Amino acid sequence: MIHYVIFETAIGFAALAWGDKGLVGVRLPEPDAERSRGRLLARFPGAVEAAPTAKILRAMDGVRALLRGEKDDLADIAIEADRVPAFNAQVYEIARAIPPGETMTYGQIAEELGDKLLARDVGQALGQNPWPIVVPCHRVTAAGGKLGGFSAPGGAATKLKLLAIEGAAVVAAQKLKQPSLF
Repeated sequence: MIHYVIFETAIGFAALAWGDKGLVGVRLPEPDAERSRGRLLARFPGAVEAAPTAKILRAMDGVRALLRGEKDDLADIAIEADRVPAFNAQVYEIARAIPPGETMTYGQIAEELGDKLLARDVGQALGQNPWPIVVPCHRVTAAGGKLGGFSAPGGAATKLKLLAIEGAAVVAAQKLKQPSLF
């Protein structure tokens, strides 16, 4: 059985879905609770809205703190990594170690995995990330100071907004390229 909760953050209404061993999905904030609920239920049909457990309350508090600009790394939040392919799980483990406000490139993650030619595969794995924010795929950028893609609603603008909230250094260069984002 998958349960979920919708909760308000500094930038909108987010959602968490969980199973017996931890989070199975995270929805980035939406402008309203119904949109967040609709997107979550499209991904997890049959999920049941429930009161959050103590661990889910911790996850909610951590996501809220991070989206207020606090440096919570969310590393203690359990995810059900056995629900994703082994390669993706390895990528997510590396991404989870990137501190708030810092970034790594797709190539750097590929090198940590043992082959710099895996950079494109790393990007594909991050594009399938079921736990955005908790697995901070927004902290992974392209080479040469470029922002790179982001598959969540809002695309690169959402990625840039999350990095700006965290105070990431890459944001200053990107704002010069896209001055009308905020």
